[in-house]
This record gives sequence, structure tokens and C-alpha cells, in this order.
Amino acid sequence: MIAGRSVNSHQGYIYVRGEYRYVLDIVDQAIREAYEKGFLGKNILGSGFNFDLCTHTGAGAYECGEESALMESLEGKRGYPRIRPPFPAVVGLYGCPTIINNVETLSAVPSVILKGAEWYANLGSARNGGTRLFCISGHVNKPGIYELPMGFNLLRMIEVAGGMRGGKKLKAVVPGGSSTPALKAEECDIAMDFDALAKAGSMLGSGGVVVLDEDTCMVDFARRIMKFYAHESCGWCIPCREGTSWIKLILDRFHAGGGRAEDIPLIDEAAKNIFGRTFCPLGDAAAMPMMAIVKKWQHEFEEHLSGRCPFKHAEVPVEA
Repeated sequence: MIAGRSVNSHQGYIYVRGEYRYVLDIVDQAIREAYEKGFLGKNILGSGFNFDLCTHTGAGAYECGEESALMESLEGKRGYPRIRPPFPAVVGLYGCPTIINNVETLSAVPSVILKGAEWYANLGSARNGGTRLFCISGHVNKPGIYELPMGFNLLRMIEVAGGMRGGKKLKAVVPGGSSTPALKAEECDIAMDFDALAKAGSMLGSGGVVVLDEDTCMVDFARRIMKFYAHESCGWCIPCREGTSWIKLILDRFHAGGGRAEDIPLIDEAAKNIFGRTFCPLGDAAAMPMMAIVKKWQHEFEEHLSGRCPFKHAEVPVEA
């Protein structure tokens, strides 16, 4: 509602992925309560300002996390990304100027208004103020969502999540969701903010932290990631549609024991031919983790050439 008033908008939508039914029920209940208290609707708190808010569910497409594909879905069309310009702030939903933000961003607004921008900025690091919601999953004892200051140390973050499961050694961490290049264990003594992770060759991304222990097969982990992106590609861009499917097929064969030495550089080359060649960032999201895994764990790919996976019975975590 505050965001709507700031840009003189009178209609807002909260877009929720269709599978998250329990989240949708919670949000719908909160919206009902806001209407009952007079925070939404006509003449809000006697201000003369009108603002209506409703939820809208997608059909389960990861692609609709991209803002222009999200608007296409809201309009009842297939969730393909739009070519820009024009940008949403000029021509957006139903042809109207539209401001799109992550719910996490908007949720910080009341605290900033109540306590001031300086207070909020001082919660984080020097150039990365505030807090972040980190979804910590994988091989930790207490996976979950944790609100922590920006710049919080990654190794300390693992301890906040209960430490390594079963007392095993840390092998790698995906710091910001499956699209972000994984960090080796020796790279994980790092501040979790945009600047520090960019310097380390990765990204903070969505804050989806996936912790991997010493028994994780990185070939299988790469295979699972690419299976996801091949499934979620909208199919519009040829490099993404074809590239993700072919890399998945190569990794399936490689992990099953049919790998060839030339497959290793081929996976890297195919990923590089996706990167930067698609309308939306999904292609880059699929390519970046592949390039990082092949570069940092090439020895594991080479070990598979013997026809067996040395981590055959390892559990591969799925990002929460």
C-alpha cells in the first residue's frame, strides 16, 4: 500500500507460484485482515487514497520470476519474457506504468519509515545495508529461513543453521540459489553481501544457500541443477531450450558411467554458448553454475571416466 501511494497506483498484485498453496492461504488471510482494519480499499484511514490488493497464482513456471514474464502470466498469457524497451515502468501490466519488486524488498519499507534509512543501513555492511532472508538448506542440522544482517559470515551462517549434519566436513556452498556459482569450502570464509561474493566470482542472488558435505557428488549435483533448468526453460530462446536439454543428456550419460573425456570441455563450451545469448536471465542462470562446477571440480568428472561414481550413495540436496 505504501509503494502504491508513492507512485499514485491504486491496484496491486502479489504473484505467488501456484504450488505454494499454504503460503497463498496465509497471504490471503493477511489481505482480508488489512481490508477489515481499513488499511486497504476505499478512502484508506480517511486519506482519500484508494488501493486494492489481491493475490494471483502462476501455473508453476520458474520463468515467471522474471518480471516481464510475470506480467504476461498476470494478463493470462504464456509466461514468455518481453523484449525491452519499453520497460515496465513505462509500459507494463495491461499497458500501464508498473513497478515490480520482490516481496522481501517491500517488507523492509515499514521499518525504514519507522526507524529511518540510516538505522536500516547500519544493520548490514558498509556498502550493503539492511538484512536479508537466507533460505539455508542442504546438509545442515536446522535448515530453514533466517533473517540475518547483510555481510554475515557464511561459515557462521552454517553454524546458525545447526552446523554440518552428521559432523561431516564442508565441501561446497551454493550462496544464492541454484543459478549462482558454487564456492569451494576454502572460499566460504566470506561476507554474504553483493560486493564480497562478486569479488569471489559468485553472486548473492536470491539468498538460497545450499550447503554440501564431503560426500556430495558434484557431477550428480550439476546434473540435478541442469535437469531443473531444462524443465523450466520456457523454450523461446534456442540457446536455452537446446543447450540445457543437451547438457542434461550429457550429464545423465556421464553420471551413469558412459562419460567420455571430451564431454568435460563440451559441457563447459555448451554452457558458454548459452551465457549472454537469451532474452531473459534463465539462460545465464543455467550456464553459470555449470561453468563453475566444471572448472572447480574437474577432477571429479575425470574420476567418473573410470565408469563409476565415487559418491554413488550420496544424497544430493534439493534447494528449498
